[in-house]
Amino acid sequence: MLEIHEKDQLSCMTGNPIDDCWRCDPNWQANRQRLADCGIGFGQDALGGKGGQFYIVSDSSDHDPVNPKPGTLRHAVIQVEPLWIIFSANMFIKLKEELIVSSFKTIDGRGFNVHIVGGGCITLQTVTNIIIHNIHIHHCVPSGNAQVRDSPTHYGFRSKSDGDGISIYAGRKIWIDHCSLSYCKDGLIDAIMGSTGITISNNYFSHHNEVMLMGHNDNYLPDSGMQVTIAFNHFGEALVQRMPRCRHGYFHVVNNDFTMWEMYAIGGSANPTINSQGNRYTAPSDPNAKEVTKRVETDEKEWTGWNWRTDGDMMVNGAFFVPSGEGLGNQYAKASSVEPRASGLIDQLTMNAGVLGANGYVLSF
Repeated sequence: MLEIHEKDQLSCMTGNPIDDCWRCDPNWQANRQRLADCGIGFGQDALGGKGGQFYIVSDSSDHDPVNPKPGTLRHAVIQVEPLWIIFSANMFIKLKEELIVSSFKTIDGRGFNVHIVGGGCITLQTVTNIIIHNIHIHHCVPSGNAQVRDSPTHYGFRSKSDGDGISIYAGRKIWIDHCSLSYCKDGLIDAIMGSTGITISNNYFSHHNEVMLMGHNDNYLPDSGMQVTIAFNHFGEALVQRMPRCRHGYFHVVNNDFTMWEMYAIGGSANPTINSQGNRYTAPSDPNAKEVTKRVETDEKEWTGWNWRTDGDMMVNGAFFVPSGEGLGNQYAKASSVEPRASGLIDQLTMNAGVLGANGYVLSF
């Protein structure tokens, strides 16, 4: 049952820099595009549709992926110009095929309860400057072998998709914030093929096996330039692994609350750099699943030199992190993607993880 937990205006200063940036303004709805100035981490330069017109989605249907109806979300996201996309009411949008989003778009669900399910779901392919905020994304399934429009002047054949909640393919400057993601066929968020400049923040993840994949495969060297910030998220109930699973690249995992995993929380291969700071890791009761980290299909002689560190993390119920590499060496020079807070403040810092209702109040399920 949906409950709205009203937060006293005087307590809006939580220490979470994203929320404190916009939620303390009682008139935030009159200045929605201020959100674009509140980003943090490697995706903080994502403009989304800042400076563009507002597009109000008033129709939840998705009947024709080749000729989308004006007023639908699909019609909005394929437009060429920057757009700040908002919604006229609570919506349950069941996609027929992948939702192919063009560059310089914000999908802003604040004020309403917006669900996206079905075929696809959201595809960010070779695009830049995307903000996805305050959307429920769940029960996404493979689709494809169909024609799908990706701009007002072009549509083309799409092969079968994996069924990711959000699929990022060669994308840059992307910020995913305050969404809830669950029950998808493949990953909840996958970023591959040279994607970089990504922030994943304030989201609630639940009911899923392979949560996040960062990196195409062990041999795809362009992913060595990947930079991803994962901050202030709540990894909740019924999760198994990949929070995230990393290849190559640099990953700053900071001030998240990991309350469930069945196999491991953070995994990797192909020598990624992982900087874990100020997180709370609560291990499951299974005595064989206490380790936070997993080097995937790699001999210890090889991963001993990988730069994985834990700094200020809180380990609960027997959780333990196996560090490796140079410790405080030069590989961590990029750690300032987000200034970590003390892990003892996790409850306060992640209190709003997930979607927000009208007036910025937290929606709980």
